[in-house]
Amino acid sequence: MKNQFLKSFLFILALSFLFSACMEDSEKDDSTDSNLDRQVLLTNWADSFIIPGYERFDQKFQQLKIETGDFQQDPTAQNLQDLRDALKASYTSWQEIEMFEVGPAEQVTLRNFFNIYPADIEGISANISEESPILNLPSSYSRQGFPALDYLVNGVGAEDEDILGFYQDDLKGEQRLDYLMTLVGRMNELLSQVISTWKSGYREEFISKTGLDIGSSMGGMVNAFTLYYERHVRTGKIGIPSGATIATGGNVNPEKLESFYYPSISRELAITANQASMDFFLGKSSTGTGASFKSYLDGIGAKDPSSGTLLSSDIQSQFELVQSKLKSLDPNLLDQINSDNSSMIDVHTEMQKLVRLLKVDMSSAMSITITYTDNDGD
Repeated sequence: MKNQFLKSFLFILALSFLFSACMEDSEKDDSTDSNLDRQVLLTNWADSFIIPGYERFDQKFQQLKIETGDFQQDPTAQNLQDLRDALKASYTSWQEIEMFEVGPAEQVTLRNFFNIYPADIEGISANISEESPILNLPSSYSRQGFPALDYLVNGVGAEDEDILGFYQDDLKGEQRLDYLMTLVGRMNELLSQVISTWKSGYREEFISKTGLDIGSSMGGMVNAFTLYYERHVRTGKIGIPSGATIATGGNVNPEKLESFYYPSISRELAITANQASMDFFLGKSSTGTGASFKSYLDGIGAKDPSSGTLLSSDIQSQFELVQSKLKSLDPNLLDQINSDNSSMIDVHTEMQKLVRLLKVDMSSAMSITITYTDNDGD
């Protein structure tokens, strides 16, 4: 009887040790992820990238608003050049924040009102004739924002003299100038709304959603970041104009180039967008390097399954390769398409490799669900 009791006691004791060991192993398995403070990451995104990024863009945009007002009052050659310079600076700065289509920007679909191209020329002409053009509907996206300003500042005439004549016209000049100011005013209203929302409570909401589910800030940012790079950098800036995407059927579409009416800055826009995306991935801001996609991937030990290299290193290398190839293109991508389109297609190929790393490998390593679909067939 005593031997049977002793055997039972020893069996229970052994089970206890085994259960304890399993619990310790489980805690060890979860420790890497639980020790990564996602709130620190979200805070760095909000305070080092998103809010200051919008503020820097707003400074450039306010100058654009001033120059538009000056041109409206006095459409001279000098004021046209000042307006063009301000538009270039603002459009370039936009490339650094367009990826942040989360929270307030997502709610107002800021990108749709700021940068859907090509511009709808017939629609813009129709809106100019309207006393109160409707600009809040999806059908109006390509009648406003930077593409519409690009057309109105650079594309309504072959030479500056012709552009000035467009606005100095006795019959329609005033309406055209008013529409310019209407577009800038609407953009300013939407931008102010987004910045105000971030600063009046959304920042705290953003950094409090520390999960990895679909409604989390991390999940939202991964989706926004990958969608932006896939659809608006790879496809929009390079794939569609060059005809590299399956959806284009190999047909070149130079008229769908970003900043089509001022193509001398088209490469600069693409380079700025790629650099901003890379810096955000690495956590490199104007204040230094902080928590980022890279540090998070390194923290969970994410590696390429075939090579064993750190996934973050593969992604950084691919960003750098894309940047190098972009810099080798003609500053005027319209000229590049017409002279050597194969180099554009080559850039698209490398961007596609980067998209796979971000959309498949990075999101899987982070246990993030990609909730959007891309329709270009790539």
